[in-house]
Amino acid sequence: MAEVLKAPLVVEFPFTRSLGPVQSAFLTGLRERVVLGVRTGDGRVLVPPVEYDPLTAEELGDLVEVAPTGTVTTWAWNPAPRRGQPLTTPFAWVLVRLDGADTALLHALDAPGPAAVHTGMPVRIRWSGERTGAITDIACFEPYDGHRAEPTGHTGEFEDPVTGIVAAARLDYTYSPGRAQTAYINALSGRRTVGERCPSCRKVYVPPRGACPTCGVATSEQVEVGPRGTVTTFCIVNIKAKNLDIEVPYVYAHIALDGAGLALHGRIGGIPYDEVRMGLRVEPVWTEDARYPDHYRPTGEPDADYDTYKELL
Repeated sequence: MAEVLKAPLVVEFPFTRSLGPVQSAFLTGLRERVVLGVRTGDGRVLVPPVEYDPLTAEELGDLVEVAPTGTVTTWAWNPAPRRGQPLTTPFAWVLVRLDGADTALLHALDAPGPAAVHTGMPVRIRWSGERTGAITDIACFEPYDGHRAEPTGHTGEFEDPVTGIVAAARLDYTYSPGRAQTAYINALSGRRTVGERCPSCRKVYVPPRGACPTCGVATSEQVEVGPRGTVTTFCIVNIKAKNLDIEVPYVYAHIALDGAGLALHGRIGGIPYDEVRMGLRVEPVWTEDARYPDHYRPTGEPDADYDTYKELL
C-alpha cells in the first residue's frame, strides 16, 4: 500500500468585530491601566464584563472599577510556550479573581517554576509598555506581597474609546487526506482521475471518500474515470477573489466525469462565459508541473442528453 500523504497546514485570517458599550469600556480601560467589571442585578461584579447576566439574561451596563491586584483561584503550568502566547519562557496559566470582583480572569503568571505557584497566592497586573486597547495590554500577572491596591472609582467614561478589534485567528495542524484521497492525489500527478466504487450500490465516488456515505460500507475498488465529462450545473463568478489570478467573469461548474457517480467542481475556460450551459461536454486542460487540471474546456462534441446526467445534478 502506498504511503498515506500528510503535510503541515495553516489556516489563518484576521477576525474583525465591533464592540458594544461594555466591551468597549473594558478594553479602553485596559489601554488606560484601568480594569472594569460590570455589576449584576444581585450585586455580583463580573470580570471580564459581559453584556448579559449569564444566570438571568438581564442586560448589564453598570460598570465598576476593580483593583489591579488579586488572588489565584486555580492554575496550570505551561512548560513549553507556543507562538503567540503571552510569555516566551515557561509560565503558569492562572485564573485570577481581582480584588473587588466575584469572577476570575484567565491570563499568564510569570513565575520561576511550578513550585512558586499555588492557589490563593496574591498577584498583580504587569502592564504592557505599549497599550492599544486589547487583552494583551495586560502583559501578564506577577507575584505580589505588597498592599492590596484600591480602585480609583473610575466611571468607565473615556475619550477616544476603542470601538472595534482585529484578532488574528490561526490554526496550525498536520493534515492527512487518508488512504482513498492519497490514491486520488497520486493519480492526479500522473494526469489520471480515479474514484472508488461502492460494492453495494455500485456508485463511483470521485474524489473517493474511503466509504460510501449512502450504504455505510468501505470502498476499495479503484475505477479510473474521465478524462472527459459533462457540465451538470454552473455559476458565473463576477467578484474577483483576493490572491486569485483569474479575471472575472468566469464560470465555475459541477462536472460529471465519464464513469463517475457524482460531479466534482472545476473552472470552465476556452469558451465565453455566457455560452456555458448544462450538458456541455468538456475535457481537462493541464499546465506544466500541475497536480490537477487548471480548467476544463469544450471538447466540440454534441451536448449530452439531459437524461444522462439528471441524477447527478
